[in-house]
Amino acid sequence: MESREPVEKEGKLTLVLALATLIAAFGSSFQYGYNVAAVNSPAEIMKQFYNETYYDRAGVYVSDSLLTLLWSVSVSMFPFGGFIGSLLVGPLVDNFGRKGTLLFNNFFSIVPAILMGCSQTARSFEMIIISRLLVGICAGLSSNVVPMYLGELSPKNLRGAIGVVPQLFITVGILGAQIFGLRSVLATEGGWPVLLGLTGVPAALQLLLLPFFPESPRYLLIQKKDAAAARSALTRLRGWADVDAEVDEIRREAEAEKAAGYISVPKLLRAAALRWQVVSIIVLMGGQQLSGVNAIYYYADQIYLRAGVGQGDVQYVTAGTGAVNVVMTTCAVFVVERLGRRVLLLFGFSLCFAACCVLTAALVLQDTISWMPYISIVCIFSYVVGHALGPSPIPALLTTEIFLQSSRPAAFMVGGTVHWLSNFAVGLIFPFIQDGLGAYSFIIFAVICLLTTIYIFLVVPETKAKTFMEINHIFAKKNKVAEGYPENEEMKDL
Repeated sequence: MESREPVEKEGKLTLVLALATLIAAFGSSFQYGYNVAAVNSPAEIMKQFYNETYYDRAGVYVSDSLLTLLWSVSVSMFPFGGFIGSLLVGPLVDNFGRKGTLLFNNFFSIVPAILMGCSQTARSFEMIIISRLLVGICAGLSSNVVPMYLGELSPKNLRGAIGVVPQLFITVGILGAQIFGLRSVLATEGGWPVLLGLTGVPAALQLLLLPFFPESPRYLLIQKKDAAAARSALTRLRGWADVDAEVDEIRREAEAEKAAGYISVPKLLRAAALRWQVVSIIVLMGGQQLSGVNAIYYYADQIYLRAGVGQGDVQYVTAGTGAVNVVMTTCAVFVVERLGRRVLLLFGFSLCFAACCVLTAALVLQDTISWMPYISIVCIFSYVVGHALGPSPIPALLTTEIFLQSSRPAAFMVGGTVHWLSNFAVGLIFPFIQDGLGAYSFIIFAVICLLTTIYIFLVVPETKAKTFMEINHIFAKKNKVAEGYPENEEMKDL
């Protein structure tokens, strides 16, 4: 009798998979988004606190230039911490696993939440700066580990939708910070420490609940060599006992990579067999952050004020931007498996390019045409729509999809480094760009969006509904190497 290959069933969204997704994304990704926007609304009140604290110590108020520098450092410490967190991804996920790393990461949220909550009482703006660094480390780890963890938990037909969920919770976190940051809620002289300290709540919930859910089956089978634990995890996640086909697919991936062994970041960067994957992640992560999205979230109030929005209305317009971001990212969850990753990236970056161009014209003309501020608001909302559909959620998803198990941690370290250094640069430099270029600030972002769109059109393939090995074969042709890259001689030599 002929032996039959096990047939892989169509994956479904089981309760265990859904809850693991929600707990991982809410406990980690929500914090990332929350801390991106939390310092925006109370910015002027916090600057006043910086000024008064400095006066209490030195007997003089801080100069305008030094206050601008202190505030820019406070804002940019978050992405700088994200950069540090990205460098920790590889060692932590290889030693503690994906789930274990997320649990450990909560330390970098709970401690700074306490420090920020106590900073006003302690009369120390240094506590805020240090805390922003620590929550940045938390965000740097979570922004890389959550997509990796969920991508490895998901069946291939749901990997796109589940892979967008972390970005959805980032947008929910941004909106949450904007709502709590209303002047009628917590953006007050006594409320801003509570606003900053709330970031510890999701971390505490994740610390309590995530231990009850499975570790990544791929990590258990390929790296821990624990077939029984991997099969048990898959059984819980899929809702059925017949997981032979998926176990075989993971084993094939493990066999294909056996010759390569552990792939470090230097090894990844030198490997010709991974050239286009690495270049693609660098371009996508750089394009995502240098396209101006965090300039909007870090300095939304200032942008709207310069666009002519009244002082009393800015906080509501900013919250409206956050709401649009949530709605459009929710749409991305449902359309990514229908339209594909490539279409969403092309459409998103193209819309961002057009929005930046029109916004520049609107800002130039706002003093001469009375209704131009409304065009500026429409442009910012259009930009948010475009970014939420493609540039925001897809790059992290693609990092999971276009690398196999042994190279995935190093790839996330490279992508995360580009992501957070770009984020840091925008957070630190944008106020000075805005002062220097004024209405023309967004031309720089328009050029970056255009160049990224061209690269995606020429290089990035569609990965929808493909296994990790099938995607690897597509890039093997682009890299002009034998399929199953670790088995070629060049990778063996590395």
